[in-house]
Amino acid sequence: MSADLACLMKPAGGPQLEAMARRALALTRAHFGNTISLYAPLYLSNHCPGGCAYCGFASDRKQPRRHLNPEAIEAELDAIHALGFDEVLLLTGDRTVQAGYDYLLDGVARAAKRFHVVTVESFAMTEAEYRGLVEAGCTGVTLYQETYDPGVYERLHRWGPKRDYAFRREAPARALAAGMRTVGLGVLLGLADPAVEMMALDQHLDELEKRYWRGGLSVSFPRMRPQQGGFEPAFPVSDAFLAQLVFAFRICRPEVPLVLSTRESAAFRDGMAGVGISKMSAGSRTTVGGYRAPAETGGQFEVSDDRDVETFCAMLRAKGLEPVFKNGDRVFLALDEAGTRSVC
Repeated sequence: MSADLACLMKPAGGPQLEAMARRALALTRAHFGNTISLYAPLYLSNHCPGGCAYCGFASDRKQPRRHLNPEAIEAELDAIHALGFDEVLLLTGDRTVQAGYDYLLDGVARAAKRFHVVTVESFAMTEAEYRGLVEAGCTGVTLYQETYDPGVYERLHRWGPKRDYAFRREAPARALAAGMRTVGLGVLLGLADPAVEMMALDQHLDELEKRYWRGGLSVSFPRMRPQQGGFEPAFPVSDAFLAQLVFAFRICRPEVPLVLSTRESAAFRDGMAGVGISKMSAGSRTTVGGYRAPAETGGQFEVSDDRDVETFCAMLRAKGLEPVFKNGDRVFLALDEAGTRSVC
C-alpha cells in the first residue's frame, strides 16, 4: 500500500489528476454512498502552556484567555444541538490548571447527555485517562501529530508538555487500548515535506490497524491557515496538491473516512465534497464558544469557509449529496431546502 501511495503522490498533471478524481469519486460513493457526515467543533478553552510556533493559542500570543464555565458549556452545546448536529468535537489547548483533565471530563459528560457522538481534540493522555473519558461518554479522539519529522517537531514545539514527541505519537494507541471507538489522525500540512509526512501518517495507520483492528480510524487534511503570530509554513501546499493527497488516500484506503474542515475555502470544499472526502465540519467557530454569543477571544486560526449550516447543506444537496447529522443505525436529521430539520 505504501508503494502505491508514494506513486500516487508524485507530481501529477491535469489528465492524471482528473483520472485520480474519478477513481476517488467512484470509491467514495461505493463505500459512503451519496452522503457527507457532519460535525461541529466546540472550543472549550484557549488557555495553553505550550509554545507551538504555528498556533494562535501558544502561550506567548497576546490575546484574551478564556475557558467556558459549566453554564456556558451547557449553553454552547444546546446551541450546537439546535443546529441539528449529533456529533460534537470538544477542543482545548494543552493541559492547564484552568482546563485540565477533570475539566475536559466534565465537558464530555455534559455533551454525552445531548449528542450520540462526542469526540475530543486536546492534549495527549494516559491510557487510564482515556478510559475515564470513554466511561463518561466519549466515543472518539482526534490527535494530529502535527509533523512526523522529529527534528521539525522539536524546533516548532518550543516549550510545554507537547514537546514529548513519543508520548504524543503513542497517544492514539493508548486511546484505542482504553476502548475508544474511533481515532482521527492528521498532520498539519505545511510544516514539513507533505508527501513524506503523509507516508509517515500512512505507516502510523498501518501500525494501529494491526494492533487495534476493531477500532475505527479516520484521516484529516488540515492545512496551515493564518493565525496570530504570523507563522509562515516552510512547505506551502497548493489546492491542486491537497486534492491529490486526498485522492491518493481515498484510492489506497477506500473504507477510511476522510475529513475536511472549514480551514479550507468554500470553493475548495465544494469541489472535494464526496470526491474522496466523506466527513466535514460546518458553521464552525474556532473561538472559545461563539455559537450562542459573540466570541470574546481570538480564534486558533482563521476559518476560511464561514457559511452557515443551512447554506452549506443547500450546497451539498445541489451536488446530489445528503448531509448526515446522525450516524450509524440511528435515524439522522437533515436540513431541508427550507432550512428546517426533518427526519430522514
